[in-house]
Amino acid sequence: MKKNEQPQEMTYAAAMAELESILAKMNEPDPDIDSLAQQVTRAGELIRFCRERLLKAEAEVTEALNGQEEGARQE
Repeated sequence: MKKNEQPQEMTYAAAMAELESILAKMNEPDPDIDSLAQQVTRAGELIRFCRERLLKAEAEVTEALNGQEEGARQE
């Protein structure tokens, strides 16, 4: 995965993997203070991306379930 890859171009799993990598770097005994601000900014972008993907998936599942309920009522 490319470091400069935009969240919209990646999958949820790739975003989570990058977030875990950032977290691991931040938890190191001597984190790179010079890149800390960039890492926090990137983490924020990835968190927003993941939240949006989860909300979209939730809406799609709800819509699908509502569609199944409607179909069952018509039978």
